[in-house]
Amino acid sequence: MPAMDYGLVLPSLGDDANLGGMVAALQLAETHGFTDVWATDHILVDHSAKEDYGRIYEAVTTLAWAAGRSSEIRLGASVIVAPMRNAVVIAKELATIDALSGGRLIAGFGVGWSPAEFANVAVADRFADRGAYTEETVNLCRHLWSGSTAPFHGRFHQFDDFVFGPLPAQGGDVPIWLGGRDERALRRVGRLADAYHASATSPATLATRIPVIRSAAESAGRPMPRLSGRARVELDAAAESFYTMHGSPAEVAAEIRAFAALGVDHLALAFPPRDAAGLTRVVERFFAEVVPLV
Repeated sequence: MPAMDYGLVLPSLGDDANLGGMVAALQLAETHGFTDVWATDHILVDHSAKEDYGRIYEAVTTLAWAAGRSSEIRLGASVIVAPMRNAVVIAKELATIDALSGGRLIAGFGVGWSPAEFANVAVADRFADRGAYTEETVNLCRHLWSGSTAPFHGRFHQFDDFVFGPLPAQGGDVPIWLGGRDERALRRVGRLADAYHASATSPATLATRIPVIRSAAESAGRPMPRLSGRARVELDAAAESFYTMHGSPAEVAAEIRAFAALGVDHLALAFPPRDAAGLTRVVERFFAEVVPLV
């Protein structure tokens, strides 16, 4: 089984999210050897999503802030809803973060799921084409980040006479991780992505998706993308309505081993506390009681 890398999802969403908790998360990540920290993206949800995403620090700005407050840890987006944003602008923003952070960016993209939010940000007509727009965003970013001066002629973006800089420190090799659940999204991962970033997905469910990704990668003549999961961790808690790693330390460790058995070598962990003291307590317990059992 592969060795497991752990990322820490920043406590950047929820009514009780606060600066102190965010600062503590970065300190905990560097102290405990997390490989990366992750910002979450939503912009203007409707009231049906208020409890989860009504108050959320903007993802790209949060990554820029985290870049300036850290020195070594990698910085990921889990995940930017690409079709709600101008692809050229997001390419520029992310290139800037990578350049200023010394090459620490992981660019995570997804297609989004909320028609209401698309309407709220004035791109309602893009919802039906969000898969195609996301795919073009990936291609456009790689084109610009590589330093190419060739024209770009896509379905949504066309430019011939342009200058783009600064380039990312990683150049065209900025890792692009894609989320998604349905077959179209999974095949897109295989064709285009450096990694698949599955959110709130159990090992059993993930096992059904991997063959679709592998088949698409093989058809495109590409290596199998890396496998990553994002999961909420709640020690001593009962199951939620969505997938969590919950229960005793031994039960959580068993879930991590189940992911690793599938080839997953990265887990972005979200812990419930938003305050510095609470977050510190659960992260330290995870490393003391769970990690030794994995």
